[in-house]
Amino acid sequence: MKEDKRKVEEVLNSQHRHWENMLSTKPDMFGTEPSDPAQKAAELFKKQGKVKILELGGGQGRDTLFFAQSGFQVTVLDYCERGVETITQKAREMGLSQSATAICHDVRKSLPFEDESFDGCYSHMLYCMALTTVELEFLSDEIRRVLKPSGLNIYTVRNTKDPHYRTGVHQGEEIYEIGGFVIHFFSKEKVEHLAKRFEIESIDEFEEGGLPKRLFRVTLRKK
Repeated sequence: MKEDKRKVEEVLNSQHRHWENMLSTKPDMFGTEPSDPAQKAAELFKKQGKVKILELGGGQGRDTLFFAQSGFQVTVLDYCERGVETITQKAREMGLSQSATAICHDVRKSLPFEDESFDGCYSHMLYCMALTTVELEFLSDEIRRVLKPSGLNIYTVRNTKDPHYRTGVHQGEEIYEIGGFVIHFFSKEKVEHLAKRFEIESIDEFEEGGLPKRLFRVTLRKK
C-alpha cells in the first residue's frame, strides 16, 4: 500500500516537468483568445467592482492578458518558469507590464501574499490538475485568506460527467492520467466540500473544446 502511494505521488510530482516541456515546445497551445470562463468572470468582477485579481495557473497568459486589457490589476501564479517568462514577455510587448505581474509559484505552498490582498481570484482548470483533495483543501483556505471580505473565487474544473472520466490510468481518488496529463475530476459534492467558509453563489455546467470537455464553473464568495 505504501509503495502504491509512493508511485502515485511520483506521478503527480512529475507533472511539473511535463508542463514545463509542453509550455516550452508548444507556443500558444491553448490559443490566444481569452477563454469563455475568463470573459464571464470579467463581467462579474466588473459588475461587483472587483479590480485587484489573482489568477492561479495562468499557463501562457491568454486569460491574464485579457484581464489586464480589460482594466484589471492582475497578478498571476504558475509553477512553470517557462509560462511565467512567456506571460511577462507578452505583457511587456503589449504595454501591459503595469497591469499584469507573473510570479513562479507552486500552489501546494502558502500563497506569497498578505491577508486580504485581492478582490477576486480566478483559475481555469487549475483545481483539476495534479492536486489531491488535501492539497485542494489547503489551497482553498489560502485563497480565502488572501481575499478581501466578500471577495470572489471563480474557478472551473472538469466534472464526473466528462467523457474522459474513469479512462486512462487511475492515480487515486478521482484522479486519472490520460495521455500524459493528470486530471482530477470533480463531483458537486467535492465542490461543496471545498467551499467551506465560502458562500456558494453558483455551480454552472458548461462544455468546452472538441470532445467536448464537461466542466463546472464555480463562483464562491468569502463569508
